[in-house]
Amino acid sequence: MSRVNSYNNTKKTRTLLTTLFAAVFLTLPVMALAKNVLIETPLGNIEIELLEEDAPNTVANFLSYIESDRYNKSFVHRSVDGFVIQGGGFAMLDTEPSSIETFPPIDNEFNASNTRGTVAMARLGGEPDSATSQWFINLADNSENLDLIDGGFTVFARVIGNGMEVADAINQLPIFNGQCPFCELPVIGYSNGDDVLEENLVMTTLSIQSSFVMNAGLNDAWYDPLTDGQGFFITVFPELDVVSLAWFTYDTELPAEDASANLGDAGHRWMTALGTIEGNRAVMNIDIASGGLFDTATEVDHTDPVGSDGTITLSFDNCASGLVEYDIPSIDRRGSVPIQRVADDNIVVCEALTGE
Repeated sequence: MSRVNSYNNTKKTRTLLTTLFAAVFLTLPVMALAKNVLIETPLGNIEIELLEEDAPNTVANFLSYIESDRYNKSFVHRSVDGFVIQGGGFAMLDTEPSSIETFPPIDNEFNASNTRGTVAMARLGGEPDSATSQWFINLADNSENLDLIDGGFTVFARVIGNGMEVADAINQLPIFNGQCPFCELPVIGYSNGDDVLEENLVMTTLSIQSSFVMNAGLNDAWYDPLTDGQGFFITVFPELDVVSLAWFTYDTELPAEDASANLGDAGHRWMTALGTIEGNRAVMNIDIASGGLFDTATEVDHTDPVGSDGTITLSFDNCASGLVEYDIPSIDRRGSVPIQRVADDNIVVCEALTGE
């Protein structure tokens, strides 16, 4: 029996110009897109690339557990030295571990080998079509073992980036030898004789990472139609991997002449942010500026940045909509604003650049 087992994802003109823009941008190189999943752990993050061509049904099954939140508060429950780490079987319910509610078992789809860094589905020994929720990461080349048993164990993803460093670190944790299925349980900061608490477990948070990549087709004016009185100018600099954002506000009536220009107060008009692009998102530092006046005879040489206060996280899953998440400690304000384009003209350019 295998060592891996389980306990139980003008219109004519405008049309012509749009077509010409699309033709031009379609000649530019487009990055191949792949759907990834991020596994967050106390020891760092593990990003995996899903192998949809090799195991389409298995990938869909794995994503269904993420999308339905069935992996919520799950943890790595098995670690075998130099072999695998395994999760997706159990989650913390209140203060007790509980089996994850599973969907029906799926058919085996063995097409890729169980080499180091691949991610495969756990299943019952002797039952190739019994995989449900449990997954494992191969820490070594286990092909001579796992590829040959009962038609092979289905590989559906591979670890990318420095994720194997995190997987190896989890594998190096001390092991709590409790009653199986927790007889190979990796633990953090555990003292013998104590109860194993949630803080001692390798908790995991699984999230689907968008395959969308920020590009210059996002350069536009954006707004939220449900929150009147504000808007955003966004400019992407692909060659620099940088994006800038200007968040502007306005009032239907002018504020008092002595109104403060502090963040969030009447009279404040602009807030800018700059950050590095990481796929479909960027964490941006907010810059506060003062000194500029519109529609006034007052001469102002320039605006002076007066400091940084907080962050904005800008993210997009497609060319038509995005999300601005903000955290501004000085005024104790944090939240999110869904955004859409003021005009749709650049969508075709954006889609051409992303290969959609």
